[in-house]
Parts: sequence; C-alpha cells; structure tokens
Amino acid sequence: MSTVTDTHTINGMDVERMRKTIDAIRKNRGLARFQFRAHNRWHGGGWNRSEIREFYGCGGEDTTRVEPFILDSDEPQVLLGEDHNPNPAEYVLHALAGCLTTTLAMHCAGEGIEIESIESTVDGEVDLQGFLGMDENVRKGFEGIHVTMRVKSDAPREKLAELARYSPVYDTLTRPVPVDVKIEMV
Repeated sequence: MSTVTDTHTINGMDVERMRKTIDAIRKNRGLARFQFRAHNRWHGGGWNRSEIREFYGCGGEDTTRVEPFILDSDEPQVLLGEDHNPNPAEYVLHALAGCLTTTLAMHCAGEGIEIESIESTVDGEVDLQGFLGMDENVRKGFEGIHVTMRVKSDAPREKLAELARYSPVYDTLTRPVPVDVKIEMV
C-alpha cells in the first residue's frame, strides 16, 4: 500500500492510522507477523463448532477479545447434516468474499480511492466423487471458484482488480500452502 499523507477517513478507514501502521512495520518488520487460531470440537453428525479468540500479532499475544467468536458448521440434509449452519466449504467462500472486500476497501483507502459500494457473488463447484473416494482422479475440494465483485467507484476496473488481489485469503486459495495435519490419540 502506498503512504497517504492526509488525515481523514476513506472507505471507513482511518488513513492516518493506516499510515502510522505502515511506518511502524517499515521500521520493525517483525510487527507484520501474525498467527491466527481456531479451536474446533465435533458435536455429532455434520455439526462442529470453532471458537476463535486470541491471536499473535504486532510482536505479542493479543488478549483484547473478551469473548470468543463462535462459528458453527453443519452440512445440508442431502449431505447427512441437519442444515443448521453453513458447511465448511461455504465458510471458505464467505472468507474469500470477506477478505477480497476488506482488502479492496483498505488498499483503495491507502491510495486515496473512494468506494461507494462493494457487493460480491461467490460460487464454487465440488464433485463429491473425490471426497467419497470413488475416483482418485477427481479433486476432493473445489474444482473452481468464481467471484463477481460489483464495485461503485470512479477508479479503473483494472486498478480495483489489482488491489483486490492483495487479499490473504485469495493468496491462500490460489497458491499452494503447506498444511500439516497431525492425529493425536486421546
């Protein structure tokens, strides 16, 4: 993000605070390192619950959240769940849409670009033959994800697309990331 010198709010973002954050990270790159965490517990069937509270960032543990965020996952009835909550794949789509939106608003603010509105539609295709182990040639996860962002702004479309691609979730989904899964017996 480029540094902004005026002290007003753009897209709901305090650009002076943003500038100070960027300057602090330039002086101490270690402040940019974050670790986010979730604790999940299965409750039966397709239902499981994650609690999200503490995280590491800006050089230390953050304990400012008084209560954890609670995210419940389930599956649609056709996938043997009770359909009380979105399934994990739907949370991935939500995470992508949310991160693209926030990223675009922040980066535009940093560049002095005002946005009047952002709306997104996100969909992804999954072939259950992969998940069910029926065909080893079929991917277990999303085969493709499609995002349409409708943005009201005077900025050029190409510039908005460039800035949206700074999204950490977009990067996570579009570039291989190591994921280590350990099973511990209790």
